Amino acid sequence: MEIQMKLTVIVPCYNEEAALHFFYEEICKVMPSMPGVELELLFVNDGSKDGTLKIIKKLAEQDKRIKYVSFSRNFGKEAAIYAGLEHATGELTAIMDADLQDPPSLLPKMYQAITEEGYDCVASRRVDRKGEPPIRSFFARMFYRLMRKISQADIVDGARDFRLMNRQFVDAILEMKEYNRFSKGLFGWVGFRTKWLEFENVERVAGETKWSFWKLFLYSIDGIVAFSTMPLSIAALLGVLMCFVAAVAIIFIIVRQLLYGGSAFGWPSMVCITMFLGGIQLLCIGILGSYLAKTYLEVKDRPIYITKESNTHKRKKGIDEENRIMSVETD
Repeated sequence: MEIQMKLTVIVPCYNEEAALHFFYEEICKVMPSMPGVELELLFVNDGSKDGTLKIIKKLAEQDKRIKYVSFSRNFGKEAAIYAGLEHATGELTAIMDADLQDPPSLLPKMYQAITEEGYDCVASRRVDRKGEPPIRSFFARMFYRLMRKISQADIVDGARDFRLMNRQFVDAILEMKEYNRFSKGLFGWVGFRTKWLEFENVERVAGETKWSFWKLFLYSIDGIVAFSTMPLSIAALLGVLMCFVAAVAIIFIIVRQLLYGGSAFGWPSMVCITMFLGGIQLLCIGILGSYLAKTYLEVKDRPIYITKESNTHKRKKGIDEENRIMSVETD
């Protein structure tokens, strides 16, 4: 069969030894429904402490379509996604989790939307959060609602990292080499034509989630700081408001003292007010410190990840583009 297009599927992995075989079997079942598509499975081992890398290597020995990149330590899923995009060689690139919460059965629909309907990216979103704790679902929805109001990035409620992108979309993401990455925001910020596919929540096929409530909370803070300066504006407005309230209170106390006398007492209430104002100040300093910390990490210019071992290489954009142009001219 003539190969028309190459598809790279990026799979970030952190302690996923229990799920890898299930994922590999499912992706192999789906590929026959996409005739003319050459598959490249790119596993990114994010410093796993179990047998994830060992299983990936064994699969790579059995299937030459499998490539892998292994980090020197755990750099986080955002770094794993970026590494996968740098090493992806396909005209189309997909990002999927190894736990099968991203249904491989959606890939043919995604492929059709890009090749036949003219979309640059096809993303997925969950229409429900079955199986999640109610408190976690509530805060997740509030986060997405807040992000849509305070940032310019198009972030959809229930959005997953699972998406299929063309080469132009991937190259646009790679142009943004910031150290503090929030991929959901980056995907929305670059624009392009994006189609959303909805699906019901799917439980993990094996293993345990790596995202605790605290980790998700910190991740949401990173997203807000990365794509909005609204918290800084709120801190400034709070400062102005507190100054106004303090000025009115001072004028009131002076006038009452002049009229009635003996009214400048009440130390307990004064202590409470002082503590309240101190809390507002610390909050504002904390907001400013978050932005300053991100700036501090960016100016260090450290690498987003460090590769320990790999059986593939980073895609060389210039050479690949030249080869593609030559191929088209030859045809």
